[in-house]
Amino acid sequence: MPLTATHIAADTATVTVASQMEEITEWSRRYFGPWWNATPAKAPTGTGIAEGRGALVLADTGPNRVDDIETLIHDYGFAETEYAGARTLLSRHDGVTHAAQPDERLAYQADRYRLTIVGEHPQPVAVAAARLARELVRAQLLADGWTVLHASAAVKDGRAVLTLGKKGAGKTTTALLLARQGWGLLANDRVFARTEADGTVKVLPWPSAAAIGLGLLDATGLYDPVRERVLAGEQLHPTQHPSVTEALGDGRREPVWRADGKELKPQFFPDQLATWLGLTLATEATAAGLLFPTVNPEASPAVLADDRALTESDVFSTTTEDRYPDIFGLIPATASDNTTALVEQLGQLPHRSLMLTHDAAANSALLTKTADDIAVV
Repeated sequence: MPLTATHIAADTATVTVASQMEEITEWSRRYFGPWWNATPAKAPTGTGIAEGRGALVLADTGPNRVDDIETLIHDYGFAETEYAGARTLLSRHDGVTHAAQPDERLAYQADRYRLTIVGEHPQPVAVAAARLARELVRAQLLADGWTVLHASAAVKDGRAVLTLGKKGAGKTTTALLLARQGWGLLANDRVFARTEADGTVKVLPWPSAAAIGLGLLDATGLYDPVRERVLAGEQLHPTQHPSVTEALGDGRREPVWRADGKELKPQFFPDQLATWLGLTLATEATAAGLLFPTVNPEASPAVLADDRALTESDVFSTTTEDRYPDIFGLIPATASDNTTALVEQLGQLPHRSLMLTHDAAANSALLTKTADDIAVV
């Protein structure tokens, strides 16, 4: 059976996802197309793509191959870790990394910039292949001086406002509300950033499923259009918890909570941010300012008089990355060398600390005025 392929390019990084199943390569085109350049491509031939000239992900179904890799892992000996929220068995032997996620029935083999993934069913393989492609892009961009920030980003006239803070601080809320006011949405939770020769900071998207709470969808008038699509049989991202789909079907608008207190949210494909929510997506920008929000439902939206500033804790590194640790050894050892200079450069940009509430209209008014003040020339 002939291979199909998708070629992905972000700045200087390139990855090809190849498979005998077009639905797997189409998944990567859909996932990366809105933010990165992802196009159908001629399937690769030979042994792969050399380091420094791109990377290759080979992805297919094959239950017997899953069993074979799991057997190798047990024969070689393994460590147990967590990757993308799943229990993962990891083994390295003769420069090759093997990994398996038994509960997902997925298995991996990695030889530097050539990664193979096999599984029992096409959809989990497609999801994992896109994740690996993004990891390979990340590795190449980090080698080229980029850094990953824990930030959302909204863009107007090529100038980006970055919103930083811990989980629950309001990064998604800020980006979504600005996008609803005509800004371009460049990133939902993470962004690539790099200091350029002229002293500016360039930013690129980190494509990912966007988690937007039911309450925020309702407050922004987006709940009913989303529910109509779900009732019509359209699908959100498969990582969405079934209880969220059930809530949308029942017409419940209050937040859905997990037993440990974490809110479960609708999960949107990147392209659904445009097709379902009517947002404009941005593909690159120059950083113009920083926002540091805090959410308090009992407060009034306001600019705060504090000295919060960006620190190295706002940067994802090999030691602080919790969801996507570098289990395949892709990230170069020099990747952290750029962090201090980037933090210093961003620290020179205008920045504001904000108090947000659950009043979407009041939040939008404050955010639009504040973002325009610091970003619009």
